[in-house]
Amino acid sequence: MTQSSDLGPEDRKIITLARSARARNGVPEGAAVRDETGRTYVAGTVALDSLKLSALRTAVAMAVASGATSLEAAAVVSDADAASDEDRAAVRDLGGAATLVLLAGPDGELKAAVTAG
Repeated sequence: MTQSSDLGPEDRKIITLARSARARNGVPEGAAVRDETGRTYVAGTVALDSLKLSALRTAVAMAVASGATSLEAAAVVSDADAASDEDRAAVRDLGGAATLVLLAGPDGELKAAVTAG
């Protein structure tokens, strides 16, 4: 597993953005993705009666809706021990199987670094 200190500044940035979204919105998860141009998209969990999306799937949807054609990396901040298969599939659909998916705890410490594949 990659240590937080081994991450580059852009990867640390998306973890920080995801952590901020979680805290600011008081939601179970925060996420951020970075597209092929370096733009970032930040989201929290969506929990409406008619629509339920994880933070990572919401961030991917925001990237797609904004015209992103690929992803370089994704980060989710959660109490979970792993990124869900559905979350990794959303990242894979836009970024490909080799796209980095970072999972950090609420404290920002990296728990896992895997690929979307």
